[in-house]
Amino acid sequence: MNIAIIGAGAAGCFAAINLKRLCPQAAVTIYESGRRPLAKVSVTGGGRCNLTNTFEGVKSADEAYPRGARLMRRLLRHFSQDDAMRWFESEGVRLTVQSDHCVFPASQDAMEIVGTLLRLVRRLGISLITERRVARISRCDGTGGGAFRIEFAGGGAAAARADMVLVATGGTKASTLREMLAGSGAEIEDTVPSLFSLCLADAGLRELAGTVVKDATAAISGTKHKAAGPLLVTHWGVSGPAILKLSARAARHLHGCGYQATLSVNWNGGRGEAETMETLAAIAADCPKRQLASAHPPQIGARLWQHLLAKSGLRPDCRWGETGRKSLNKLVSTLTNDTYAVSGKCRFKEEFVTCGGVSLASVSASTMECKTCPGLFFAGEATDIDGITGGFNLQAAWTTARVAAEAMAARCAAGRG
Repeated sequence: MNIAIIGAGAAGCFAAINLKRLCPQAAVTIYESGRRPLAKVSVTGGGRCNLTNTFEGVKSADEAYPRGARLMRRLLRHFSQDDAMRWFESEGVRLTVQSDHCVFPASQDAMEIVGTLLRLVRRLGISLITERRVARISRCDGTGGGAFRIEFAGGGAAAARADMVLVATGGTKASTLREMLAGSGAEIEDTVPSLFSLCLADAGLRELAGTVVKDATAAISGTKHKAAGPLLVTHWGVSGPAILKLSARAARHLHGCGYQATLSVNWNGGRGEAETMETLAAIAADCPKRQLASAHPPQIGARLWQHLLAKSGLRPDCRWGETGRKSLNKLVSTLTNDTYAVSGKCRFKEEFVTCGGVSLASVSASTMECKTCPGLFFAGEATDIDGITGGFNLQAAWTTARVAAEAMAARCAAGRG
């Protein structure tokens, strides 16, 4: 069996390693369009590689996967986050779990993960060919060996043959995927960015760059899209886990409106108006002679508090005991529903993710095989699966790659492509 893996990212390399171990007699070749394999893995998690998540506190897959939750719920029963952690630990990678349930190598070095995977690729005799972009995958006419013909861009390399093909090209543009898979019958969902920070027009807030609120809730006004967690004010707008989660959940909506929307922020940890009023009333009762500027909820820093007072039309030198109900109502409204005009998006470092790709309606839920083209498999971000920040996207890569590898190995054992 000659097997081609298209893409030397997390899913492609992981699938190749697992497949070769399950089916040692197979000739496995990875084709990578770029110069460096696993380039994206090397920068994920700020260069530390957030390789999975314990899923503690995640009540359902829908919370972690805006797209592909139903499939991931099923596949995780076959190869879970615990399985992924055991897999890397068995290869000598010591892991550490942060308080936010994100899992990293104890070395805090993404290159340990890159090195581990590439070392296994070499040790198992898997061929890795870089700077070889696949332009088209098509069914063969039955002559010359191999069920698939793989054509490369540029015309410098002769077409290759393979009995089975796994497409793991990451966040490839929909147009590129459609051209590559033309004739396979696979449906392709348009690809749009996910996991990005938001640019805001409000200069006053941007002047507070570096401010962090550990427990905030962000939402896109007029929609059901919202997310909670730490929020970071930046010199271009807002970022942090709350915003990145929101960008994933609202990816298609924000793309559709040209990244022009209204962002609503609850600075009081998602607490409602009544509870927030109780908090402010308690401050007023405890500190009646103190100025508004000098006494504020503990989770809100002094600079941000000054900004919120100004937005509420309140003087910072006014004393809490002199603040009337009307003024408190304005402040409550600002704390629980502070709105800003979104003026665009900004990539989150190099950890960009896309939603879209091969439609899950075209993929077998048990094998990751194309329903309309037997022998053609998919894994990772090439499919319409994407997660929120926190290690969920790499877990999707490990899980889908493992399931596809096992299905391909079973096909090898049966002696058919």
